[in-house]
Amino acid sequence: MASAELTSLDEVISNSLKGKELEEFNRIHYGRIDQCALFISSDAAQKAASNGFEIKAYDFPARKEECRKPRIVRLGLIQHSIAISTDNPITQQRLAIFEKVQKIISAAAAEQVNILCLQEAWNMPFAFCTREKQPWCDFAEPVLTGPSTVFLAELAVKYDMVIISPILERDDVHGDTIWNTAVVINEFGKVIGKHRKNHIPRVGDFNESTYYFEGNTGHPVFETKYGKVAINICYGRHHPLNWLMFGINGAEIVFNPSATVSGLSEHLWAVEARNAAIANSYYTCAINRVGTESFPNEFTSGDGKPAHKDFGHFYGSSYVTAPDGSRTPGLSRIKDGLLIAQVDLNLCRQIKDKWGFTMTQRLDLYAQSLNEAIKHDYVPQVVHK
Repeated sequence: MASAELTSLDEVISNSLKGKELEEFNRIHYGRIDQCALFISSDAAQKAASNGFEIKAYDFPARKEECRKPRIVRLGLIQHSIAISTDNPITQQRLAIFEKVQKIISAAAAEQVNILCLQEAWNMPFAFCTREKQPWCDFAEPVLTGPSTVFLAELAVKYDMVIISPILERDDVHGDTIWNTAVVINEFGKVIGKHRKNHIPRVGDFNESTYYFEGNTGHPVFETKYGKVAINICYGRHHPLNWLMFGINGAEIVFNPSATVSGLSEHLWAVEARNAAIANSYYTCAINRVGTESFPNEFTSGDGKPAHKDFGHFYGSSYVTAPDGSRTPGLSRIKDGLLIAQVDLNLCRQIKDKWGFTMTQRLDLYAQSLNEAIKHDYVPQVVHK
C-alpha cells in the first residue's frame, strides 16, 4: 500500500516551483521565504541512512532582546511504523519497536535534542479499531514501572533529554482501568507527571471508547529544565478549548501525539495544530504515525463498510509551528522520520506583545456564557423578529 501513497506534498510543491514562484509559495504557505533548514551532522545523517528513516531540522529564531537572554531549545518529533506484523506475540512486537525507536532517539541525541516526543501509543499497533480486548489490552502498562517507561528513562538520563511517552496506561491503583496517557520523563529518568487524553473519538474505525474513556487529569503543564510543555493527545486537536486551556496554564510548547488516517482527517491535519499555535502564542508539534497496520481478524465499525483488516494509511506528515504561525515542512507521508526544530521560547512573549491575542481574548465573557450554556434549561441567545 505504501508504494501507492504520495511521498510528500511539500516535496511535490518544492519540485514543481522554482525561483520567485517558490519563494512566494513559501511566504504564503509556510509563513516565511527561508525555511531556515539546519545542518545535519554526519553522525546523525549516517544513523538515518543506515536505519531507513529521514531526518530534517529547522530553526525558528526570535528577535534579540535587551532584558532577556535567548531561550534556545531543540525539539524532536518521532514518527514511525510498527516493526513486525501484528500476529506476533505482544512482547516481541514491543521489543521490535523499542529497537527501531532507540536508533532514532540516538540520532536525536547526536543533534542535541532537548525535548523529544513520540507518537500516540508509540509502543504498539493502533489496534483500537478492532474492538478486541485480547491481545491488545496486554500492551497496557503502569506509568512508573512499565517496560516503556523503564526503557525511555535510561535514554533520558543517557542523553540529558526530556522524553514524552504516550502509552496505553494500566492504572493498577484504580481497578486496573486503562487510559490513553502521555508520560513525561525528565533528564534524570524520573516521571514528573502524566496527562490522560481528554477527548475520545467515536468516528469511523476509531473505536477507542471500547478500551478507555475521557481523561481526568485536566490540562497540566509540565515545567521542565528546558521549558513549559503540555500534551494535547490526538483527537483533542479538534477541540479549540482544549488547546486554549494549555495556554492559560502557561504552556510554551504543546505536543500533539496522534494516530490518524488519510481517508478521514488529512485535509484538517495542516490546519488545526497550526491554528492553535497562532491563537495561543505557543509552539505546537503535530506528530502522526506512519504506515498501514493489518490485523489478524476482520472488523467492522457500524458504518456500512465491508469488513476489513486495516485502519487505512497513517500519513505521518509531522510538523512544527511557531507562535507567529510560520511552520516547517512536514515529514514524509510514508516513511519513519525525525523532525528537529530549534526554537527560541522568547518568541512566545514577543508574539503576545505583537498581536495581543491573550490581552483581548475576553475569558470573562466566555466563562459567563459557557457557565450558562452547560445548564439543562439554557436558552440560546438568539434574537427573533
